[in-house]
Amino acid sequence: MDTSITQPEEALDAVRALIREGDFKSASSALDPILTDAPRLGEALYMKAVCARYLRDFADALSWLDKLRSVEPEYGRAYQEEGHVRLAQGDPGRALAAYRRACQFNPSLAASWQRQAEILAHTGNEDEARQVAMQAQWLMTLPRELVAAMNHIHEGRLFKGEQLCRAFLQQNPTNVEGMRLLADIGARMNVLDEAAFLLDSAVAFEPNHVRARFDYIQVLRRQQRYEAALEQAKMLYQQDPLNPAFQSHLAIESMHNNDFEQAFALFDQVLEKLPGDPATLTSRGHALKTFGRHEDAVESYRGAYRTEAGFGDAWFGLANLKTYRFTDEEQQIMLREEASDRLSYNARVQVCFSLGKAFEDSGDYAEAFRFYEKGNTLKRVLSRYDADQMTEELAAQHRVCTADLFKKKVGMGHKAPDPIFILGLPRAGSTLLEQIIASHSQVDGTLELPNVLSLAHRLRRQHRDDDESAYPAVLHDLTAEQLESFGAKYIEDTAMFRQGAPFFIDKMPNNFRHIGLIKLMLPNAKIIDARRAPMDCCFSGFKQLFAEGQEFTYGLEQVGRYYHDYVHLMRHWHDVLPGQILHVQYEDVVADTEAQVHRILEYLGLPFEDACLAFHKTKRVVRTASSEQVRQPINTKGLEAWKPFEQWLDPLKAALDDVLEDYRC
Repeated sequence: MDTSITQPEEALDAVRALIREGDFKSASSALDPILTDAPRLGEALYMKAVCARYLRDFADALSWLDKLRSVEPEYGRAYQEEGHVRLAQGDPGRALAAYRRACQFNPSLAASWQRQAEILAHTGNEDEARQVAMQAQWLMTLPRELVAAMNHIHEGRLFKGEQLCRAFLQQNPTNVEGMRLLADIGARMNVLDEAAFLLDSAVAFEPNHVRARFDYIQVLRRQQRYEAALEQAKMLYQQDPLNPAFQSHLAIESMHNNDFEQAFALFDQVLEKLPGDPATLTSRGHALKTFGRHEDAVESYRGAYRTEAGFGDAWFGLANLKTYRFTDEEQQIMLREEASDRLSYNARVQVCFSLGKAFEDSGDYAEAFRFYEKGNTLKRVLSRYDADQMTEELAAQHRVCTADLFKKKVGMGHKAPDPIFILGLPRAGSTLLEQIIASHSQVDGTLELPNVLSLAHRLRRQHRDDDESAYPAVLHDLTAEQLESFGAKYIEDTAMFRQGAPFFIDKMPNNFRHIGLIKLMLPNAKIIDARRAPMDCCFSGFKQLFAEGQEFTYGLEQVGRYYHDYVHLMRHWHDVLPGQILHVQYEDVVADTEAQVHRILEYLGLPFEDACLAFHKTKRVVRTASSEQVRQPINTKGLEAWKPFEQWLDPLKAALDDVLEDYRC
């Protein structure tokens, strides 16, 4: 190989040519200078392992695969290659586990499906072998372009996958599998409107396409269009009411539509057919938790881990109850599973966060921090979050959204006074404020609504990043008609979450980034900045494993920088929108709840009601991580909870910089 080649992709192409020729020794040697320059280059590490296997150095192959997985833990071909190595070593059991993991991370790997089928058939598992073989056969029926696109998607090359999908759909505009793949890319990029449109079209073209309808339900749920998702789940259920997968989907969508009686009945039907099924027991636990049946939720989660000790969702379900304390036996089971190689990557993350809570509750703060840090590190490896980019995004809001902008747009926008935005950082007390305000007879509590974030994303996508009119700069160019339209559409689209009160709450915390957009399209909206002391807020976020998003929390420096930038941006909003935003400090609410409740209601223009002080007695569904805590009276447990961990938190203090002490408006 010509080592003068300097471009990594050109160098890798030369190595691939050597591998195709069967010259594995030369290929391995050619990879050395590439890895010297780029020791974390996943494709080079993968090819190094392939070469080692063909050279029959299995220990070296496994060593390279370990390095690869430390860099890219969800790289499906790494597990496929391990499967090949284990088979060559005469260990079909471990090969089967590796092939299964490969297909979990990259379902386009036909060889992994085929090898699973062969191993299962050889060991007498004929039914499972047939099911797995059907997946391999299905892949073989797909157009070559779509299989390639699927591989790009599952290896993180979304842009390349999108290019292939769009080119294919231009020639085959009604191909449902192409639509599904392009919708998957849209969902991964959080372009949910486009994903929903594609899947709606897909099920219209092929109404009996089960996979497309499953995908559509998932996207509708992410959009929080729960009624629409329920209708899709009903269509599946009506096709085959005895199908456990269809029953389970209908149960989950019934739960999201607050029909808990139907959800529990359906979960029970699934468990009659699949006794002890951990996924069903965990979903049932989530429903019981949401409904407020704490003890029953605990038993459902416990049933899941008793069936499968490494089922991370069950352990984290218990940890996320917040008020639950793990037993010594449960802690030992988690430790045993975490030390093994049986856990999936995601399950290991969940178990680490759960062990962090277990050790914290027992007072072993060193071990608690070790597991919190490990869980965060695992999450950070997968994250695409860029703290510098976020700082620049928030700085752009500061530069663009000036007092002159709001003066220029006076009188524009939709005049509805209905929305109350509660925003800030997660774990800052926003759920508590929502519970207090939603206890008022004139206010509906809803959810963390994605509408504002989606609009901002659409405005950004309509313009190139290097275009002077890119969001937020485009706010200067929006006409009165556009702002009226945006505001009216927000009111229309959020109507499905309301129960008839004149006002409603949108508590998406990240909306603080878009207060300029909010006040331009909804000038009469109320905005409450829910703020908590920085060390408590940031460390609480660091300890929390979020269902999705909030990637800035998975590192002490990252979360500290984010809080710092948030405080400075909020000060700007208060400067350019004087008197229009209410800052509510969590510690003040704890110290004098009644005074703060009166202050909040006065800002909202609402009369005082006793129910706002007895908020913990209000019967309503709460879906956030604080759901158990807001069902209790206010207490001081959340104050200075970071103190026992202080010796490990210097990076957080440094990142907070000037707002470590000066964090109020």
